[in-house]
Amino acid sequence: MSELKLFRLDADGRDVELRGSTVTLEVELQRRIEAGMEAMLGIRFLASEYPTGPWHRGRIDSLGLDENGTPALIEYKKGADSGVLSQAVSYLSWLDSARHEFEALVKEKLSSEAAESIDWRNPRMICIAASFSHHDRVAVKRLHERVDLVRYRVFDGGLLSLLLIESASGSPRPAPARRQREVAAGAGVGSVQAIPGAAPACLQDLYAELDEALTAWGEVEVAQLRHYIAYRRMVNVASVIFRPKHEVILVYLKVDPDTVELEEGFSRDMRGIGHLGTGDLEVRIASAAALEKAGPLIRLAFEAA
Repeated sequence: MSELKLFRLDADGRDVELRGSTVTLEVELQRRIEAGMEAMLGIRFLASEYPTGPWHRGRIDSLGLDENGTPALIEYKKGADSGVLSQAVSYLSWLDSARHEFEALVKEKLSSEAAESIDWRNPRMICIAASFSHHDRVAVKRLHERVDLVRYRVFDGGLLSLLLIESASGSPRPAPARRQREVAAGAGVGSVQAIPGAAPACLQDLYAELDEALTAWGEVEVAQLRHYIAYRRMVNVASVIFRPKHEVILVYLKVDPDTVELEEGFSRDMRGIGHLGTGDLEVRIASAAALEKAGPLIRLAFEAA
């Protein structure tokens, strides 16, 4: 079982374990996470207590759109969550029938561009609770839906911890015909690819080594999206894109560019520069030597995640 322990150095120089607790009211947890949702979960907040209509008869605690353009539904429980799976399936079922409604909400709260680029293939359900039963943790792996079980704890001094306990990757649905046509039309534009098998052999071999480096940091989810490959824990840590014409792999890392020494032709500050994927630090990998040089930057990204 995943277990997070926090320690504080006392006046005598000894580490004392901090004992976590739960919130008094569920709404305390909800409001705090909604206020910091993008930093905590990589999700842009859309709505709170969203009604699902007379058939599903519920209110989704929080609605959002994650950093990969995927719809995200978040539920909070101040204690143990015994109904996590049935609730997740019910709300995701509602989402399937409410796509136009969700798109209208994204357009209103974010932008028309965000609404048009929603990735409907694998919507997410995030359940945040003080604990989950063993049976829930086993059963979630059998679901065809994408569900994350996240355990929270609060500590003295205003500290809040979120720990991903289990994650079901789900079964991605085919993209709508309109979206497939858009992707096909743009497949050759700008010589950008997100499919390793379509890249030149030299990049495929290099990517195999890069993939090993990116997945060497414990439990890392790898998601092949429309325009890039995401390596994520609670949020994206790295995004990978292939540029076949230039025989280079671009890696965007969740690293503050101000904390590293940039090198022309190898690393670049992407803040304020639009690009596919997520991450403020771009690293160009065109050789085994460049991949080796990128090792400390990859470590920095995952250590901070």
